[in-house]
Amino acid sequence: MRSHLAPPERTLIDVLTATAAQYPDAAAIDDGNRGSANPDDDGVLTYAELVEEIEHRAAEMRAKGVRDGGRVGVRMTSGSRELYLAILSTMRAGCAYVPVDADDPDERAETVFGEADVDAIWTDEGLRVLKPAEPTPLGEVTPNHDCWIIFTSGSTGKPKGVAVTHRSAAAFVDAEARLFCQDNPLGPDDRVLAGLSVAFDASCEEMWLAWGHGACLVPAPRALVRSGQDLGPWLIRRDITVVSTVPTLAGLWPKEALDNIRLLIVGGEACSQELTDRLAKGREMWNTYGPTEATVVASAKRLYPGEPVTIGWPLDGWDLAVASNGEGEQGELIIGGVGLARYLDPAKDAEKYAPMGEWERAYRTGDHVKLTDNGLAFIGRADDQVKIGGRRIELGEVEANVAALDGVYNSAVAVQTLPSGDKVLVGYVSPNEGTDLDVQQMRERLAEVMPAALVPRLHVMEELPVRTSGKVDKKALPWPLPASVDAVGLTETEAWVAQQWVEVLGLDVPGRDADFFELGGSSLAAAALVTRLRDRVPTFAVRDLYDHPRLETLASLIDELTLASRTSLRERAVKPVGAGTRVAQTVALLPVMTLKAATAVTWVAVAANLLGLTELSWAWLAAAFVALCTPLGRIPVGALGARVIRGRVTPGVYPRGGVRHVRLWAAERWLHASGALSISSANAAKVTGRMLGASIGKGVDMHTFAPVTGLLTVGEGAAIEPEVDLSGVWLDGDELHVGEVAIGAEARVGARSTLMPGTEIRQGAHVEPGSTVTGDKPVKKGSRWAGSPARKVGRSKHRFPDERPPRRPLWALGYGLTSLLLALLPAAAAVAGAAATLGLARLADTSSVWGLLVFAPVGGLVYFGCGLGLTWVAVRVASIGIQPGVFPVRSVHGWALWTVTRLMDDARTRYFPIYAGLATPVWLRSLGATIGERAEVSTAVLVPKLTEVRSGAFLADDTMVGTYELGDGWIRTERTVVGKRSFVGNSGMVAPGRKLAKQSLVAVLSASPKKSKAGSNWWGSPPERMRRVEVAAAGEATYAPSRALMRKRGLVETLRLLAPMAQAVLVAVFAAATVTLLERFGVWTYLLGGLVWMAVGALAVGSAVVAKWVLVGRQQAGEHPLYSWYVWLNELQDQFVEVVAAPWFFHYAAGSGEMNLALRALGVRVGRGAWIESYWFPETDLCQVGRGASVGPGTVVQTHLFQDRVMSLDTVAIQDSATLAAHSVSLPGSVIGQGATVGPGSLVMRGDEVPAMTVWQGNPVEPK
Repeated sequence: MRSHLAPPERTLIDVLTATAAQYPDAAAIDDGNRGSANPDDDGVLTYAELVEEIEHRAAEMRAKGVRDGGRVGVRMTSGSRELYLAILSTMRAGCAYVPVDADDPDERAETVFGEADVDAIWTDEGLRVLKPAEPTPLGEVTPNHDCWIIFTSGSTGKPKGVAVTHRSAAAFVDAEARLFCQDNPLGPDDRVLAGLSVAFDASCEEMWLAWGHGACLVPAPRALVRSGQDLGPWLIRRDITVVSTVPTLAGLWPKEALDNIRLLIVGGEACSQELTDRLAKGREMWNTYGPTEATVVASAKRLYPGEPVTIGWPLDGWDLAVASNGEGEQGELIIGGVGLARYLDPAKDAEKYAPMGEWERAYRTGDHVKLTDNGLAFIGRADDQVKIGGRRIELGEVEANVAALDGVYNSAVAVQTLPSGDKVLVGYVSPNEGTDLDVQQMRERLAEVMPAALVPRLHVMEELPVRTSGKVDKKALPWPLPASVDAVGLTETEAWVAQQWVEVLGLDVPGRDADFFELGGSSLAAAALVTRLRDRVPTFAVRDLYDHPRLETLASLIDELTLASRTSLRERAVKPVGAGTRVAQTVALLPVMTLKAATAVTWVAVAANLLGLTELSWAWLAAAFVALCTPLGRIPVGALGARVIRGRVTPGVYPRGGVRHVRLWAAERWLHASGALSISSANAAKVTGRMLGASIGKGVDMHTFAPVTGLLTVGEGAAIEPEVDLSGVWLDGDELHVGEVAIGAEARVGARSTLMPGTEIRQGAHVEPGSTVTGDKPVKKGSRWAGSPARKVGRSKHRFPDERPPRRPLWALGYGLTSLLLALLPAAAAVAGAAATLGLARLADTSSVWGLLVFAPVGGLVYFGCGLGLTWVAVRVASIGIQPGVFPVRSVHGWALWTVTRLMDDARTRYFPIYAGLATPVWLRSLGATIGERAEVSTAVLVPKLTEVRSGAFLADDTMVGTYELGDGWIRTERTVVGKRSFVGNSGMVAPGRKLAKQSLVAVLSASPKKSKAGSNWWGSPPERMRRVEVAAAGEATYAPSRALMRKRGLVETLRLLAPMAQAVLVAVFAAATVTLLERFGVWTYLLGGLVWMAVGALAVGSAVVAKWVLVGRQQAGEHPLYSWYVWLNELQDQFVEVVAAPWFFHYAAGSGEMNLALRALGVRVGRGAWIESYWFPETDLCQVGRGASVGPGTVVQTHLFQDRVMSLDTVAIQDSATLAAHSVSLPGSVIGQGATVGPGSLVMRGDEVPAMTVWQGNPVEPK
C-alpha cells in the first residue's frame, strides 16, 4: 500500500513547463528533419521552442472553436515531431487527445472517434474541427482535466475507452522519476527512443521519460523499430540512451543494438528470464506492469541477470492487493490509488471499478499474480484477455470480426503457442453450406477493420468441435496447423528432411538455407528430429545435426550416410541370464558376505570382550584383527583369495553368466568385500595389483587399483590418475569381452578414463582425463589422445619438468601410515558413537544387548558429528601444505594433495547427508573453499583450498573440479574457478587451473574447455560448443528463494539425518545378533556372520523401499524447481538408498538376481534375465531395463537433469537385449533400442533413441 506516498498534485503541462524552465536550451524533440520542407531545419526543438510552439498551437485550437475539456482525435504518421506537437498542443488546450494508429483501418478510427465523441481530429494535413464552439482564450489546465483517452480491446467486439486525468498521469511521471537511474539521474544528455504507437499507452512512458527529465525524445519510424537488424545502427547513430518497449520488440533486436543504452524499460507483456539474462547486463533494466485502466504502470521491478523476473512492487501513490491470497498463493490483482482511470461507459466503469473494502474505487485487473519476497509474480489472465506483442487483446473483439466474415457459419479464435514459445492468434472457421472460403481474402477483409496485430492466422474446417452445451470446444481445436514445404528447387532428400522439420517445429521451411536452430529448434526438438531422421539413416547421431544445422548441408550428409548405414545393422539373439547362473551367484555371495561380515564380527567381538560379554581368545582376536581390519591382512586375503576364485584368465570372449564370467564376478565381489580396495589400502594399489598378477614396473604412480583379472602391464615411471577403469572387461549383450591392458613406460592416463580390452598405450603417450580408449589400435609413442572414443589430438605435452624427482623411499612409508590414519578417522567416530549408545543404555539400566536399538539413533548422530569433525581437522591440517604449482609426488605438497583428495572423496560417500544441500557450501567454506552466495554443490570431488565456486553456480552429482594431475614422478595442481551462475553437469570435469566463465554450461559426462567465454555451453569429450535453450522458471523457486522457502528446505534437509540414524539401528541389530551368537557359538560365529549380514541387508533395502514409497510415491515425468517439496523429498528418500541400502547390500550384490529384485521393489521395471551392475537409477519408476539387457558398472540411468535449477524428469528405456556399458550415462527421454549396444564411456543425449540392433559409442554417442 503506497497511496499515502503519492506525489503532489500537478498536470503534465506543469511537468513540461518546469522542465523547460530548468533546461530551456536543451533538446526536447529531435525527429531528424522528417517531413520538414525547410532544409535548414535540423529537426531539433529545444524545450523553450517546444513550449512556445504548443502555446501557439493550443491558442489556435481554442480560436478555431475547440472547447475546454473537449476531446481531440489524433491520427498521424509515426516518426515525426508533428505527431507529438499535436498531442502536447491538445493537452495544453485543456483537451484530451484520443489516439488511433495511422496504420489502423479507417473502420477502427471511425469507431474510436465515434465512441469518444471527438470535437476535432489531428491528421497529417492539420487540425479538422468537427464540432466548433465559441472561440475562447487559453485557460489553466487543472489536475482534474482528462489528458488522454486510449481505447483497448473490448470483449463484445467494440473497443473500450479509458480516460486518464492529468492528476493520475503526472503522478505516474513523478513516481517513475523516483525509481529510475537514481545514482545518475536522467537529464539533457539522454536521448529517449519514441518507437511505440501513440495508441498504445506505453508510448506515454516514452514521451514523459524525456520531457520529465530534460532529455530529448527521438521519434523512430515504426518499420525501423520492427526490423530488428536495422535498428542497432540507427540507435547508435542517433545517440539513444533510453528505451522503453515491449519484450517482443526487444527480443527482435540484436544484443549489440543496445550497447549504448543505459536505461531499458520493458512492459506490456510478460518478460522472459532469457531476455533478462541477455539484455540486463551493463545497464539498468526494469520490468513494469500496469493496465491502461490504472495509468500505464502500477508496479515495477529492477531486473538483474540470473535473478527472478517479477512485476515488483507498487509505485508511490498506487495500492495493490491480491484477492484471497496468502504468501506463496495466487489470486486476482486489484489496483487502487492515485492512478485509477475511468471507462467512458458508466455501466462498465461501475462494474470494473466497484468499491472494495475501504477503497472507494478498485480496479479488478483479471490478472492472476503470486506474492513472493521479490515482488508480485505474474501468472496469467483470468479470462479470455491475452497480450500479444504488448497489446492487450480480448478474444471477443477478434472473434466478433471473424464471425462477421461473409460465408462463415461457425468460428472461434484461440491463442496458440509456437515451438519457439511465441503466442499467436489462430482463427478457426467453418463455411456455410455450399460456400468456399478463401483464406487470403478473409485476412485482407479483417485487415480493413482491425489492427494488423489482431488479424489471426486462419484455418478452415468442415465443422468445429463442440461441447454438449453447443459451445466450441477450444481444447479440441487442431494445433499445430498443417505447415508446408516449398519443394521447388529442392532435392528429394532436402524435401524429405524439410518435411521432418515441419512436423517437429510446426512451421513452414523457407528454403535450403534454413537453419534448424534459427527456426526455433531446441535440444528436445533436435532429439525428436534425430529420431525421425533415423528412419532413413539408423546411424544418424545427434552431433551430426549440431554440426550440420542448415537444410542443404544436412540433406547432403544424409545422402552420404544412407549407403553406409544399410550395412550397419546386426541381427543377434541375446540370451537372458539363466536360473542356473542365478543359483551359482547366490551360492557365491554367501562366502563373499561372510568375508565382509567377518570384519564387523571382529570389531563386535573385541568390544564384547572388553565389556565382559564374551571371553574369546585375545590371540585369536588379534590375529583376526590383523587379517581382516588392517591393510597387512586385507590385501593378501582379498587379492590372493580373488586370484584363487577367478582361476587362470586369458583374453577372449565368454558367454554372459557362464563359468568364466561368474568366477570373475565372484572374484571381484570378494576383492571388494575384503576391504583391500578401501581408503586404508589406497597407497598399496601397486602391491594389490602385483598380488593379483599384474606386472607393474618401478617408479609408477598408481592412484587407481588394478583389475581383478591381473591382465595389466604398467611400464616404469608411468602415472595413472584416480578413478581410471583398468578392468579390461566389458559386457556387450550376452558376451563378456576380456582383454589385456598395457601402459608403457612414462605414459600417463588421466582421471576417470576407461581402458577397454586390448588397450595399448605406448611409451610416453598421454591419455587425457575422461577418455575412453577402445583398444582398436595402439596409442602411439609420445602421442596425446582424448575423447570418447579416444582419438589422437596431438603430441604429449610437457606439463612437468624434464628430470624425474628423486623417489625418496621414506615417503612410501609416510603414505602408508597416512592411509592407516585416514582409516582410523571413521573408526574413531564409530567408537564415539558406540560409547554414546552404551552410555545411554547403562543410564537406562538396559540389561539386554537388544536394548541398544533404542539408543542407537543417538549413537548414529554422534558418529556422524565426530566423523565430520575429524575429517574437518584432517583436511584443514593437510591443506597447510597445499599450494598451486608442480611438486614431486613424494613431497609434502604431493602428500597433502593426495591426502585431501582421498579425504574429500571418502567424505562425500560417508557423510552423504550434508552433500547436495544447503549445508554443502557451508561445509566446503569451512574447509577453505571459496563458495559464492546461493551456489549449489552436490557430491563434488575438489581440493577446497584451491577451488572457487562463484555465486549462483551449480555443481551436479559426481563432478570433479580441480584435484591434480600426475606425470613423470610429479604432481600438478592449480586454482580452479567455476564462474557465476555456471553449471557443471553430472560427472562433469573442470581440470586444474581452468576458469569456467560465468553463465557457462558443461554438460553431463563432459569436460570444460581450456578457455571459455561468458554464456558458452560445452558438451562431450573433448568439449565442443553446443546450443541450448534456457528454461524459464520462477526465480523464487530457483535462484532467489524467499526466507520461508529456505527454512522449509532446511527443515527437510535436516531430516536427512534420519538415514545415518537408521544405519546406526541396523549396526545395532547386527551387533546384538553377533553378540548373541558369540555367546553361544564363540568363534564359529564367523561362519554365520554372512547370513546375519544378508538379513540386515534385506532390512536395509526394505527401509529404502519404504522411504521411497512413503516420501515420493510413484514418480512421474515433469518439471520441478529446485525449491519445491518434490525435489526435497526426492533427495530425502535417496539418502536411504545411498546411506543405508548401498553399504549393506548394493555394493556387494551388483550383477546378481538379488540386485534385480531390490530394484524392482524400488520401482524399476526390470525384465527377466537382465544383468545390472549399477544401482544409480535416480527416479526408479521412470526406468526400464528390458529382458536380457545389460547395464554395466558405474553407469547412470539419468532420469533427471537440473539445468537452470529446474529438475526436469523423463523416462529412460533400455529395451530387451540392449546394453548400456560401463561408465556410460543415458539422459532423460532416451531409448536404447532392442539389441542395441552403447559402448563404455558413452553419453546418450536427452531424448535420443538408439536404433535397434546397432552399435554406438562416444560422448555423445555415434555409430561405431
